[in-house]
This record gives sequence, C-alpha cells and structure tokens, in this order.
Amino acid sequence: MAVAQVAIVGRPNVGKSSVFNWLARRRLAIVDDHEGVTRDRLTTLIESGDRFFELTDTGGMGIVDVDNLSEDVAHQIELAINSADVILLVVDVQTGLMPLDETVVERLRGVERPVILVANKADQDHQDVLAEEFQKLGRGHLICVSTTQNRNRDELLNLIADRLPEQIDETPEQPQMKIAIVGRRNVGKSTFVNTLAESDRLIVSEVPGTTRDSVDVHFEMDGQAFIAIDTPGLRKRKSQRTDLEFYGMHRAQRSIRRADVVLMFFDASESISKVDKQLIGYVTENYKPVIFVVNKWDQHIGKVPTDRWVRYIKSQFPTLAYAPIAFITGQTGKNVKALLNHASMLFKQSRQRVQTAEINRLVELAVKSHAPPIYQNRRPKIYYATQVATQPPTIVLMCNEPNAYPNDYRRYLLSVMRDYLPFSEVPIKLYLQKRSRETKVPTKKRKSLAATAPLESDEDPKHQAPRP
Repeated sequence: MAVAQVAIVGRPNVGKSSVFNWLARRRLAIVDDHEGVTRDRLTTLIESGDRFFELTDTGGMGIVDVDNLSEDVAHQIELAINSADVILLVVDVQTGLMPLDETVVERLRGVERPVILVANKADQDHQDVLAEEFQKLGRGHLICVSTTQNRNRDELLNLIADRLPEQIDETPEQPQMKIAIVGRRNVGKSTFVNTLAESDRLIVSEVPGTTRDSVDVHFEMDGQAFIAIDTPGLRKRKSQRTDLEFYGMHRAQRSIRRADVVLMFFDASESISKVDKQLIGYVTENYKPVIFVVNKWDQHIGKVPTDRWVRYIKSQFPTLAYAPIAFITGQTGKNVKALLNHASMLFKQSRQRVQTAEINRLVELAVKSHAPPIYQNRRPKIYYATQVATQPPTIVLMCNEPNAYPNDYRRYLLSVMRDYLPFSEVPIKLYLQKRSRETKVPTKKRKSLAATAPLESDEDPKHQAPRP
C-alpha cells in the first residue's frame, strides 16, 4: 500500500504554507503576505505516531497569477485533490468567511474524501468562537489552530490520523494489474491494445489523434488478469487546438496515476521528442514503474541495431537507466508476451516489502563503504532505516541532519538499494527524516548506523557498493 496523501487547499493568503511548515516542523514552503507565492505542489513526509503520510501544499484557489500561470496553478491543485486521501481546507479566522472560501468548498462538493476544516490564525482561545461562522460551509470537521502560537498541532495530527485509510497488508495473490499505454500520436498504441485483446476493441487509423479518451480493455494472459489503458496521444500544449485535445491530455495523465505499470511507446522510425520527455517527466513525478517500448521494430530489423536504440534512450533519460527497454511489433504480436511478463515482474517488484533488519544491514554496509561528506565539521549519522509503504517502495532513513546528505549521496544510496534489494527496475521513494539521538527508537531499530570513514579506493562510489 502506498503512503497516504494529505492535501492542503484554500483561497489565497489563509496561511496554507504556514500550516504546511508547522506540521512538518521545518521551513519548506515560502511564507509571504503576497498572493500567489506558492505555485507548484510541495510535498513532505510527516510521521504521526506509528503512521506516515505525505503532506502536500498547494497554491491559492481562484488566484489570478501575475505571470499568466493561473491555469498551471489550478492544474497542480487539481492533481493534489485527486490524489488526496484526506483534505485540509484552511480558512482565516481573522478575516472571516469570504466569498472565495465558498468557491473553494464548491470545488470540493464532488470529492468523496474526508475534509478537515482548519480555522487558522486563532491565536487565542477566545477567537475560537469567531470560527463558528465557517460551519456554514457545511464541509469538514472544524478545528481552530494557530501556527504562530503552536495551538492544537497534536490535535490536528490526530484528526488526520483518524481519517487516513486503513493500513492493509498486501495479500499473496496478485490482483488485476493496470497497464497504461502512453506516447505520442500514431506510435501504435491502439494497435497494440487490439493485439492484446485479440479483437478490434479500439479504432485504429493512420490519422493522428484517433483515440480521444482513455479506454480500459480487460484481457487475460496465462491465467493472469490485466487492464490495458489506452490513452490519447500527447502533443505540445501550444499545438492543442480543441477542448477534446486539452481534456484528452488530462485524461492521459489521470491514466498514468491510475496505472501500476506504464508502457512508454516510441515509433522506431522517429526520434525522441520534447513531448516524450515531458511525458516521462510526469511518469517519473508519480513514481510509476515504466518500460520503454520501441514499436514497429519489424520495419527496422537489420537497419538499426538494437544496442544503438538502447544507448539512445539511456542518453535521453539518464535518471531512468534502471528502466527496461523492449522492442516489439504491436501489429503482429512479436515480443508482446515477453513484454507483458516483464511488466508483471515490475508490478511484483513495486509491491515487495523488505524487512527492516535487512534494510538496516544494507544501509550500514553502504555507509561503511562510502561515507557521507563532512557537514558542519561533523560526520552525519543514520540511526535506522525502514520501509513504510509499497507502490512505490518507500524507504525512510532516520538521521541526525537530512540537509547533510547531498543529492549525489542520495543517488548513491538509491543505487545500492536498487542493486541489492528486490527493486532493481522500479522507482524507489527515499526520505531522510530528522530524529535526535534522544528520541525513543523502537527496539528492533535501536542499533545506530553511525557513518564511518570510506574504504580506500579511487573508484566511483557506485562501484564501492557493499556485497551483502
């Protein structure tokens, strides 16, 4: 089960970013009195009791952005709401109920997730009575808080924890796997789906853009059930001429979020484009397992060696060097069964759970092999590591100073985990959480993973990986 998602929404300037920083106990989001400071979604991991959840800060609803990014801000808010398990609707006690607050609530009318109405800026107890007018909104359990006076933080966290989805242990049997087939226009996605379903379920045409919506096709192979999600072909936003194309892109993105595995299609006769990179960026942002699929390969056998395409793809997407690459002919079904078997393997990897003791042992060996750099005249320490979720595999490292671990060292740790844990071809979500030595640590995790000096070697850090 993936980490639960909690989204903070509200009109501009009600203190959403302040609530975000306050709950995270770190200054992550920019706090300013001017509207529109927050545009992109900001996400951090929060620990509450024995539960973890990802908290997402969003821009103000209804804002008119000075840089003409209002549409982009609204899209980011939409993504946060659609993926949230719990929503924090923030309002401002000091300014009172505003028409834009009602507009925000209207946007949440059709959302069937728990909503907590967070009345912010209630610095004193006597101000709680002012929050009663927000009951008119008719949505969410009301709680008064103050980020500046640290009022009711624990109470809010308890309300969130009570509304998080129940943690369910994964069952041994494999459920129906959802595969999203994505790519540019006319790369053979619908033909591929028809081959899977062994019927002409989808309209296949040489005219780009034949598929206007995401289509689910159920089929079985070797006794395993699949759902293939055929998506509209994407192209540059400035080239979108109709509303159908605009909404088709959003439906394609929604299909990626729904999917367990993504098949990224390329036409063997065409080079990789900016649209392909944007699409892969979205897949990466959502931590989805992906297979690069070079379609229509029968037309190029003997003309272009496969290893050249492999090198080309890896050069275009260096951060996804672990992702497998397949060469198929969707029309004839060549290599299609092998592709689906590989997709099933990635699905299983994404649902694997590794024992805490095994992860701790591996991290300890990785740190001994290649220690993190000195930070503020001290060697940073990792106290313990644990996996907190699956799909994607999510690993938390409890340490004394998260900022001491630069991106290249985090990439090193991820490469070690990918080499020696059962996540070799899927994305891993890694969090470093601050925890002091005095904090009570569960008995099973009590052993400190203190960083030691690196081994004597001139090799690249990745090649110094431990050999468990």
